[in-house]
Amino acid sequence: MSAISLQNISRHFGDFAAVDGVDLEAATGEFLTLLGPSGCGKTTTLRMVAGLEQNTGGRIVIGDEVVSDAERGFFMPPERRQLGMVFQSYAIWPHMTVFDNVAYPLRIRRRPKDEIQQRVTKALKLVEMDSFASRPAPALSGGQQQRVAIARALVFEPRVLLLDEPLSNLDARLRTQTGDEFRALQKRLGITSLYVTHDQGEAMSLSDRVVVMQKGRILQIGAPEDIYQRPRSRAVAEFFGAPNLVETTVRGCKQLANGLFELDVAGQGWSGTCRAGEAFASGVPALVMLRPETLTLADAATGGMSWTGEVASSIFRGAQRSLVVKTVAGALNVDTTAFAHPAVGSQVAIVADAAAAWALPATRQG
Repeated sequence: MSAISLQNISRHFGDFAAVDGVDLEAATGEFLTLLGPSGCGKTTTLRMVAGLEQNTGGRIVIGDEVVSDAERGFFMPPERRQLGMVFQSYAIWPHMTVFDNVAYPLRIRRRPKDEIQQRVTKALKLVEMDSFASRPAPALSGGQQQRVAIARALVFEPRVLLLDEPLSNLDARLRTQTGDEFRALQKRLGITSLYVTHDQGEAMSLSDRVVVMQKGRILQIGAPEDIYQRPRSRAVAEFFGAPNLVETTVRGCKQLANGLFELDVAGQGWSGTCRAGEAFASGVPALVMLRPETLTLADAATGGMSWTGEVASSIFRGAQRSLVVKTVAGALNVDTTAFAHPAVGSQVAIVADAAAAWALPATRQG
């Protein structure tokens, strides 16, 4: 049984479809992330699950209970869905202590005083904030406030935890640390989590599966590695980093034992092999995706997928150096070691890792 089931759900505002026919299942204990740019429909989808927005089409099921069915005109209010939610702003009340903030969901449910004490203490221990129980909320750091918000969402033992960009207000170092801590907590508790972010790094590091959305629709669902290394379309490929998409023509195609395909491809002044997730006919155009980190500098071109070219730019980024190299295959982005520093204007050779090269249909955008 799925913990969350979205069945052809839509949300229309007049003629505009914020969410358009989304089908999605989240397994019990899964960390599922909705990823996409602003306006893609990810937050609206989360709010429909929460009951803060009413779907204008389709059906939402949580556990074995239908909570919204547009066709039947049925809508369960948010307070009856037994969901925990963590917002981008955390919504920590400044006039309350840490304990009182976490206790609030239980008090409005009129739970006994002894039960409140027990549950709040347990929730604060989970997020390692029990020693801060009596501290005023304004005296907390951003990361501590985020932990309190999570404890408050967990205190009444919800069926599902919903999180709307909860790390976006933290600085980069704290965002990584807090994300790692939350992921460890989620795995330990085994609570189903539906997470919304526009940050590709967060989605990659936290999720069991990632749902890439664009213009109210799902483009691709899969494990982070599959989404990043084996996108189904140009739109998904380009959402992550700055991939090189090299124009090529397919000369041959054979199926591999793992269900993938190996293509023999040729471009302007070069040829080689790459992987694909579907069969390609000979003679058709394709795009070969080469992630910048899979390209390496070499002493000389080696044939196959290798090129010589002129360094057009070089940017030091701390852990790495980003180059743009002009070649017959176009301007290629190359991420190399920070200690490599070819001068702008110098000639370099680039070699691609054929095992990491991935073919996409030239005409498929989304």
